[in-house]
Amino acid sequence: MPEAPARYVFVYGTLRRGGRNDINRLLPAPRYIGMGEVQGKLYHIDWYPGLTLGGEEAVTVVGEVYEITAALEAVLDDIEQIAPGEQSEYFKRELAIEVEGRPLHCLVYEVNPERVRGKQLIGHGDWILFHPT
Repeated sequence: MPEAPARYVFVYGTLRRGGRNDINRLLPAPRYIGMGEVQGKLYHIDWYPGLTLGGEEAVTVVGEVYEITAALEAVLDDIEQIAPGEQSEYFKRELAIEVEGRPLHCLVYEVNPERVRGKQLIGHGDWILFHPT
């Protein structure tokens, strides 16, 4: 049976190293690949951020890229409250993100735009600088 292709995730908020939901504390353990960037807007929802991809006035949002297993992806889906339909808090997107000079197809959890109405827009793209703990 052929091995499943590698799966990567871009984390930009509480899942980053040292964050409240640090991905490195989850099981099965991910493998750190490097830093990456996407264009979008970062919002302060509560104790966690939400990212909307692209759009006018987009900034460079920084994050960490990890190789993950299907089992860890299921854990992440639970943390991000992925649900069928348009009411999900986050939607799973696939983006090519350059990491150390090579593009990787990464899973990105984009917040439902309905969830950021009236929320504070963070003027830059680094959640750790905005909310260090």
